[in-house]
Amino acid sequence: MTVQQAGVDSEALEVWIDQDLCTGDGICAQYAPEVFELDIDGLAYVKGPDDELLQATGATTPVPLPLLTDVVDSARECPGECIHVRRVSDKVEIYGPDAE
Repeated sequence: MTVQQAGVDSEALEVWIDQDLCTGDGICAQYAPEVFELDIDGLAYVKGPDDELLQATGATTPVPLPLLTDVVDSARECPGECIHVRRVSDKVEIYGPDAE
């Protein structure tokens, strides 16, 4: 499924990481360093729009449209399958381990 096929051209999306499954591989931070960062604990976290690391469990951050492909590639390539991308409107996961 391509990004266009998912019908997300104008839909607001958010991303979050399940740190319980994170392997600390860092692929996400390589693909989209504006969105993901490894912390001192070796796990990946999402960053807020102000570049602050969001460490609360289940913390989400908006997916900037110009970075959508990089974020989706991160979710697809993540060895821990811990990156979840979902629509803000109905919380349906469209990329990641729980995507339909």
